[in-house]
Amino acid sequence: MQPVTPPPIIEERAAPVRSSWSRKLGTLLFILVSFEVGVFLLIFPWMQFWDHNSLASLAPWTRDLWSSAYFRGALSGLGVVNIYIALGEVLRLWRPRPDRLKVSAL
Repeated sequence: MQPVTPPPIIEERAAPVRSSWSRKLGTLLFILVSFEVGVFLLIFPWMQFWDHNSLASLAPWTRDLWSSAYFRGALSGLGVVNIYIALGEVLRLWRPRPDRLKVSAL
């Protein structure tokens, strides 16, 4: 009877880590888009152009919904959420990574 040899160990390769500059660029683009959409949703429903919106004229039965202050407020609320997300990402981008923090011994 021969001893059983274990199968060879296959090392798993970790997924390649994106470089620092591409991660920061992607985060900056996300912040920019999120902030712009947030400002647009916060301001545009209350402008005079909102009543002349082409989307509202596509379906006449939605005219009451488009002119409702509640609907406009809900869209503005989504804008505030987008701005909040963008500011949270800015804070996350500025915060140092945990592996780069210096630990001081007392």
